[in-house]
Amino acid sequence: MSIRDVYIVDAVRTPIGKFGGALASVRPDDLAAHVVRALVDRSPALDPARVDDVYFGDANGAGEDNRDVARMAVLLAGLPVTVPGVTVNRLCGSGLEAVIQAARAIALGDASVAIAGGVESMSRAPWVLQKPERAFPAGHQQLHSTTLGWRMTNPRMPAEWTVSLGEGAELIADKHGITRERQDAFALASHRKAAEAWAKGLYDDEVVPYPDVDLTRDESIRDSTPEALAKLKPSFRPQGGTVTAGNASPLNDGAAALLLVDEDGLRETGREPLARIRTSAVTGVEPQLFGLGPVEAVRRALGKAGRSFDDLRTFELNEAFAAQALGCLAEWPELDPEIVNPRGGAVALGHPLGASGARLAGSVAHQLAAAGSGTGLAALCIGVGQGLALVLER
Repeated sequence: MSIRDVYIVDAVRTPIGKFGGALASVRPDDLAAHVVRALVDRSPALDPARVDDVYFGDANGAGEDNRDVARMAVLLAGLPVTVPGVTVNRLCGSGLEAVIQAARAIALGDASVAIAGGVESMSRAPWVLQKPERAFPAGHQQLHSTTLGWRMTNPRMPAEWTVSLGEGAELIADKHGITRERQDAFALASHRKAAEAWAKGLYDDEVVPYPDVDLTRDESIRDSTPEALAKLKPSFRPQGGTVTAGNASPLNDGAAALLLVDEDGLRETGREPLARIRTSAVTGVEPQLFGLGPVEAVRRALGKAGRSFDDLRTFELNEAFAAQALGCLAEWPELDPEIVNPRGGAVALGHPLGASGARLAGSVAHQLAAAGSGTGLAALCIGVGQGLALVLER
């Protein structure tokens, strides 16, 4: 059986909203439907009924994104009811996992045209009540927030594995001697690059604002200063901590989606592809050091592609925390940091968990298309200790 080439024809995303911000009134299934509909509308030569499957990443799934949000998006977007949909969960890597699974189906001949993406509304993530072991408990019951992080943790898990995500970032800062000043400088650079990218119109080709919502660009970008960031208190270690709200990604809402095709699907769209999918890799690490998950995943993906860091034109690395991103960069001394997140990263743009991986892949594809040629890479760290990477070429 021959392996088919897989092309990214288009990639779109919503502007990323702040927690409780402009997109907080929009259901996650509606966010997902919006980017699916936008992709279909931007390729009018393609019959929507030709979409073989829709893959969507979603890290939460506890609220309005329950009941297979990918299938809900298909129906809400007005695609034919014959188009199926599947939702995947690899936490922060869910959106990229959706792209990889869709690409794998096309490469193996199980599909010719697929949509892959991700969605998250951290604003609308519900509180959940654990069902009691026996009926009619007399005492008070605890509600758990599903917005982010560990909840209803299995007591058999070692305590060192179940530290907060922020404490995990602090551990990476300890490991690599990453100071508060370096983290704040990294965060400022992320905001500066993001603001410059928007000012230059570099996101115009991929961002599709949600209708009737007053949000046309990413809502978390700030015009800050070193002095302002230095005044923020540590969020996770009151004494001696380095991770703050200013050098970590915020809580966000948003959706992203990509149109993937084989050669037959490419002819049907009548469009020039943005990029071709080359290889991917996933790895595991100690859960508390989740932030270093991309280190080995990136090396494996590049190795499978027969490429090195020197071959990369652009690299989109998710910035869950400045300390986490800097920790990864410290373990890739051969990588030129200037090619990493040239249009800003998640510290500035935001990190709507299930959508971020699809945003990264779409951004790499658009950057390669703008450059005309080259190799690009998208990678994320993943809570509970995983890393995921995807290599694209044009």
